[in-house]
Amino acid sequence: KNGDKDEAIAISEDIRQNLEKIRHHGKRADFIVKGMLEHSRTSTGERQATNINVLADEFLKLSYHGLRAKDKSFNADLVTNFDGSLPKVNIVQQDIGRVLINLFGNAFYAVNQKAKTAGTDFKPTVEVSTERQNGSIVVKVKDNGNGIPENIKDKIMQPFFTTKPTGEGTGLGLSLSYDIVVKGQGGKISAE
Repeated sequence: KNGDKDEAIAISEDIRQNLEKIRHHGKRADFIVKGMLEHSRTSTGERQATNINVLADEFLKLSYHGLRAKDKSFNADLVTNFDGSLPKVNIVQQDIGRVLINLFGNAFYAVNQKAKTAGTDFKPTVEVSTERQNGSIVVKVKDNGNGIPENIKDKIMQPFFTTKPTGEGTGLGLSLSYDIVVKGQGGKISAE
């Protein structure tokens, strides 16, 4: 009203920045809500006899190449130690695939974070192995990243708990994986 052009320009710049923040946080909220819906979705897939080694190998490569498509500088050694004598297991393939993608994604994130500070001698490595143990099939995903601090280990399977910066994780991946493995498949999931 006073004809102060500089003040009007400053206010319009503030409005523009506020709109950008609203858009950014709106997209984030949308992403979280979609994750929540995915988390609460009950599986409609049918159980079928599955070679867990083939499934783990496929999803390891899919996860790795998906990450490399986003970040060309990312590199890691992929190591597989599969027990070739495992019987087929009766599972919902797409559900266990989602679990594997979450686990591999976290492993790749961990080694990538360490690679940023560890120096040139560090070789990021993600390993997946399968074995039979006490009548069960065990799938292990191992990485040489920074590890999980002892004080948060009991929280990592809780919904919305994440160690990733805002915008990089919703805290639903391991929670969803826990529900699929424990509640959906009657199995166990744990971290060392």
